[in-house]
Amino acid sequence: MRLTVFWQRMADHFGAGTAETFARDHVMSELGGRTVHEALDSGWEAKDVWRVVCANMNVPHENH
Repeated sequence: MRLTVFWQRMADHFGAGTAETFARDHVMSELGGRTVHEALDSGWEAKDVWRVVCANMNVPHENH
């Protein structure tokens, strides 16, 4: 998944402002105690980060 697709999905699901706040502030144990930004910056694949976000935030399966 390209980062542009990842960020579009984040914005579509959470709203642009909330997606950015969530990505910056929400630490998830499944990302090794990282935020979305930290996980992406440390080399996590966008598709894997998206899957963690979906699982944590109960994103409906049709939006995966």
